Amino acid sequence: MKHYFGIFLGIAFLIMSIPCFAFAGTSGSTPKETMSAASSSDGQAAENDTVSFKVYNHKTGKVETIAAGDYIKGVVAAEMPASYHTEALKAQAVAAHTYALKMKEQQAAAPTESLKGADISTDPSTSQSYMSISELKEFYGDQFDANYKKISDAVDAVLDKVILCDGELIAAAFHAVSGGTTEDAANVWGRSLSYLKPVLSDGDLLAPNYEAKTELASADVKAKLSEAFDGLTFPEDPAAWLTITSITESKSVKEAQVCGKTVAGTELREALGLPSTYFTVSYADGKFTFDTKGKGHGVGMSQYGADYLARQGKTYDEILKYYYTGVEIAIVKANSEADQ
Repeated sequence: MKHYFGIFLGIAFLIMSIPCFAFAGTSGSTPKETMSAASSSDGQAAENDTVSFKVYNHKTGKVETIAAGDYIKGVVAAEMPASYHTEALKAQAVAAHTYALKMKEQQAAAPTESLKGADISTDPSTSQSYMSISELKEFYGDQFDANYKKISDAVDAVLDKVILCDGELIAAAFHAVSGGTTEDAANVWGRSLSYLKPVLSDGDLLAPNYEAKTELASADVKAKLSEAFDGLTFPEDPAAWLTITSITESKSVKEAQVCGKTVAGTELREALGLPSTYFTVSYADGKFTFDTKGKGHGVGMSQYGADYLARQGKTYDEILKYYYTGVEIAIVKANSEADQ
């Protein structure tokens, strides 16, 4: 079934993480074997239909070659509700395309063995989600034609666009709903990037299930913490197991004490399966209660925030430039091997 990054599905925290290798060292240029990026948003439309991605299908274990347009449509459909505003869908398409090209660039420079020669995976725990036409037909049912046309039109309108910072493709992180302010990449992946800085996203406060409550029995918490962190000694009083010690500028948990051991908020969130790192914790009557805000890692573009801004009249490029600090939207042009 489709993953909407947690806006409508309770399991969405599993697919929030832009993988750490998306922030690894790059070659410092756009992918030579596929595209070159212009320095402005003016110019002829790129012939992107000639470009494809090698996609590792984690469900079948096979590598499929998918045309860029078809791949980005499958990603947008899997990552964002078709009910979202067209300008938000366009913003998602450009972010997804940029992310895919960034991954293609990095795999060309330093292949990941598990991808078996592919540029990118369909596994939402390590990459962008993707759904094929047959999967989308099953998911949408009798709404397939209308929904897929809306998504296709949005993708086709911006398929020649990518996001650059200082002439390089960005790691276009995105998430479902922020806690009201997006997060600094340094607090999530340990690397500071100039275009992934906190920005106000107060439209997210209007999102369905912006606030959530997760209750876990003390035995469950003990089991989860023991599995995630080695060498823990649990005090007799469970209330002493967890203490939040610092928060980020965006009010997410930066560090916490787990039975006296200092752990990152991102690690604790993953260990306990919480929707976000913006949480408080309390203990009473044999159970822990985690009150969370937002869904996802909080870095980059908020998908709900993008929809909110679009409904306020913002265009896709204005949305992207708002969430990604100091970037430009550039045209990409497909190159043939003979041009290299």
